Amino acid sequence: MPLLIPDSVASDMPVTVGSGKRAVVFTASLAGLQSQAIGLAEAAGFQVDSRIVQFQRPWSVIAPRLWPSVRRAVAPEVLAPPFGHVLIGCGGAAARVLAELRHTERPAVIIQNPRLDPARFDLVIVGPHDRLAGRNVFVARTALHGVTGARLDCAARHFGPRFAGLPRPLVAVLVGGSNGRYRLDRAVAQSLASELAAMMRRDRVGLVVTPSRRTSLEVRAVLAETLAPLGAMIWDMDGENPYFGMLALADAIVVTADSVSMVSEAVATAAPVLLARLPGRSSRIGLFMDEMIKLGRVREFTGRLVTWDTSPLNDTLAAASAVRQRLGF
Repeated sequence: MPLLIPDSVASDMPVTVGSGKRAVVFTASLAGLQSQAIGLAEAAGFQVDSRIVQFQRPWSVIAPRLWPSVRRAVAPEVLAPPFGHVLIGCGGAAARVLAELRHTERPAVIIQNPRLDPARFDLVIVGPHDRLAGRNVFVARTALHGVTGARLDCAARHFGPRFAGLPRPLVAVLVGGSNGRYRLDRAVAQSLASELAAMMRRDRVGLVVTPSRRTSLEVRAVLAETLAPLGAMIWDMDGENPYFGMLALADAIVVTADSVSMVSEAVATAAPVLLARLPGRSSRIGLFMDEMIKLGRVREFTGRLVTWDTSPLNDTLAAASAVRQRLGF
């Protein structure tokens, strides 16, 4: 049986257990992977030493599970000690690294299905769509991240004056991008921008928009050309990122449904979350979005502001509790 999510773990429970322990965190250079691994380490109360898994040629184009040797595929400095008190990783490349380094007698925690025998890790943290079970498997309903009540409160104080001139209710829009499974090009951006503009006119909402690193220049231009003249605030990716301020201060959040991480961070707030679907298909991402709808935490975005009673959904602290319990920290 998988480890269950403890009902007693409050979403804003302060973390004191594990203080003084250091986690060495391994991920590829993808923001979503880094956010999950670092978020878990911080929630568990660990000091973080974050390392990017840099590949040596030709292994960068070969699936990690097919590497003949981790030490041939990964840059030597990534694998150099010290290794702290615990190894934490997220993704397939990190799974191979942790499986290699676990002989250092440091416990190893991997996030996402490692595509390796779960027995090679002390704890495996997966989503329900992974359909993985075992004595050392913890199933989290959402991706892990660093969104906490304290961080949102701090962002609300910091960004409150910046957003003060926008109409209320305030809608935050989190925009992803094409990723090989979903498509967000100029035509899709025009459709999304039109729906957002219609919501501004009909529901008289304020709008603040942030792109991600995957959002193309073309898509950013379409959003700016359509929404800025209506009074929307659109981050141009220059200067301070308002992302946490948007999460903290929004009365509702619209998020493109191409990213499990973005939706997981949005539902960690108290705001209703609306999914802007994109053309394309991913069984893993699709199952996650459908589960969020079944839980009543998100609804489909149809070009209108919709609100309902919600509460934060955040399994990061529950996962952190499972880490400490499993490792005896």
